[in-house]
Amino acid sequence: MMDEKMKILTIVGARPNFMKVAPIIAAINEHNRRADDAVAETGARAARIQHVLVHTGQHYDEIMSGSFFSDLNLPKPDVHMGVGSGSHAAQTAEIMKKFEEIVMNEKPDAVIVVGDVNSTVACALVTSKIAFDASGKRPVIAHVEAGLRSFDRTMPEEINRIVTDHVSDLLFVTEESGLTNLNREGIPSEKVHFVGNTMIDSLLTFQGKAEASTKLEELGLRTRLGQNGDASKVARYALLTLHRPANVDNRESFENILAGLQELGSDCPIIFPVHPRTRKRIQEFGLDLGASAGTNDSRATQQSASGRGIILVDPVGYLDFLSLMKNAWMVLTDSGGIQEETTCLGIPCVTVRENTERPITVEKGTNILAGTSRDGIREAIRTQSQRKVLAQMPMHWDGKAAARIVDVLLHSWANQRPSLRPVLV
Repeated sequence: MMDEKMKILTIVGARPNFMKVAPIIAAINEHNRRADDAVAETGARAARIQHVLVHTGQHYDEIMSGSFFSDLNLPKPDVHMGVGSGSHAAQTAEIMKKFEEIVMNEKPDAVIVVGDVNSTVACALVTSKIAFDASGKRPVIAHVEAGLRSFDRTMPEEINRIVTDHVSDLLFVTEESGLTNLNREGIPSEKVHFVGNTMIDSLLTFQGKAEASTKLEELGLRTRLGQNGDASKVARYALLTLHRPANVDNRESFENILAGLQELGSDCPIIFPVHPRTRKRIQEFGLDLGASAGTNDSRATQQSASGRGIILVDPVGYLDFLSLMKNAWMVLTDSGGIQEETTCLGIPCVTVRENTERPITVEKGTNILAGTSRDGIREAIRTQSQRKVLAQMPMHWDGKAAARIVDVLLHSWANQRPSLRPVLV
């Protein structure tokens, strides 16, 4: 009897991967539930999916990784490679060496990679060169978030995106620019699928749950009103994230960015959950950013409530960060995913970069590119503070991207097994 189970390996390594993968795992579970129901009700043959979650360990501490699994209801990884930090070359090479053994042992039908981190390109390259038998059989490579381009090859992520797309068999696109870019690069259209954004799937799924976060209270930014605490007042604040090497590894660049934030910081508190590499640079450069502590520090809490300066806090989990983001007056970031999330939430976003691989967030969303100069950042903040936000939700950002991805994967697999009629999500 023909095996009616599709085996999928999904790779995660860095925090943005977790938000993109969680909805796919949920969609796989939903497909399996429906397949089981179909078998029970009709006795029909229905394909199930066997899912294996592989964590490379690219982000390796509890806050940078572990808490996200809990917040996103992700299962414990089936395989944890424990790679840890290192240079781009060392980290990528270590992932490739370890993943080759994993993929040869598991022999999946498909490997899903997401985003543009080193784990993404490393596992895609390994899978593209693997062979299970003399005929050269290998898994299908599926790239979630394909086709995004900043056109800045000084960014390591840009190299990762290009290489991953060109070795992938199924390319899942989040916005229209991805279709244009892949067509321009000669990727056959039958490989490309415009499915939407799984990071937005996660946001729409968990934004209600984020209401239970107490992070605003811990920082003195929200006061419960009334005897039953059924109403609240949120102070006006901005939210800041910085982590890109071009912004934080060069002292002059970092100081220019901070200078561009001074005017805003004199008007409202700027909450800054500090990435470990960014905190290390702050210490090395001897930068004085004001209060600096975790969530229990009274000085940070008092300064937040008083409405002055940049408030350093430890990294936070997904739900706490979502609460901070959706209640912020403005978000300032060099992150790609946050540009998308603020567009979905309707929160003004200032991107501290010269370019973006997510142009839809500028064209239809709430995002504006500030560059990295003091004057450019200051002017972008002034523009956003006066702007009436009239964002349009991009096409397919409807919470159903993951279901579309699973549908395409099953069709691709079933087409190689014409006797099967898989139940689709």
